[in-house]
Amino acid sequence: MDQLDQIESKSIHILREAYYHFKNLGMLWSIGKDSTVLLWLARKAFFGHVPFPLIHIDTHYKIPEMIEYRDRLAWEWNLTMIYGQNEEALKAKTTFPDGNVDRITCCKHLKTEALRRTLSGEGKRYRFNHQTRQYNIDQNPEPFTGIIVGARADEEGSRSKERYFSPRTRENNWDVGDQPPEFWNQYKTDFAPGTHLRIHPLLDWTELNIWQYIQRENIPTVSLYFDQGEGKRFRSLGCYPCTFPITSQAQTVEEIIDELETGQLANIAERSGRAQDKEDGGGLESLRREGYM
Repeated sequence: MDQLDQIESKSIHILREAYYHFKNLGMLWSIGKDSTVLLWLARKAFFGHVPFPLIHIDTHYKIPEMIEYRDRLAWEWNLTMIYGQNEEALKAKTTFPDGNVDRITCCKHLKTEALRRTLSGEGKRYRFNHQTRQYNIDQNPEPFTGIIVGARADEEGSRSKERYFSPRTRENNWDVGDQPPEFWNQYKTDFAPGTHLRIHPLLDWTELNIWQYIQRENIPTVSLYFDQGEGKRFRSLGCYPCTFPITSQAQTVEEIIDELETGQLANIAERSGRAQDKEDGGGLESLRREGYM
């Protein structure tokens, strides 16, 4: 069993443990490479069927190719697809693109607050209709009590403090100092009533592992990750006003793997193109303590 087989097996085990122990589960799908690998693993874990909804937080400022890709896979793979949005903040124009708040406050409004309200059922949810291929208002307001997330420990500092099964408060707040120990593949799965859970099956994966797995499994990814002839590509995807490409001529998965294996990106942080990270002191911990992905 090679390394990819080992981490795949562990991730599938965590997905099945989560499904066995927790009710009202959902899986966050950012449409990026990590959460798409997570989606692929879920399809493997449950024999082609994903038994919980996919949840996307639509900030209204995602790159159009991302939304097209989301809806195409939702239809082709027969996914239960839900999205939530902070419509009040967008209507009031309390966003960075409108020039009324800084990037961090914009993230709190359009991502953190939208996520909290979508998961709790307080906010409006939209569900993909496979017959019309359109979104309708979801009639089910039941809260999600556990959320599966494609966070990796090596992506940025605050994620390295996570656990596979990480408790949050009812408001999704994260107490970094109150995390359960996880030794020898033993995971805490019994929590007090009202605890909100984040489950992280990709915690051990690296960026290189992700691309190697995409290559091995032939997983479809957004074209934005590849150079389209301009000598630039996106390494991490987010909202278009705050996400910038890196200099790279990699046009295939194989060429991205080569960049990573040969150290061409060794001095460039994976999220270096995400402007909100810089405004959060070079990381995401303050945002993530309040419930950010």
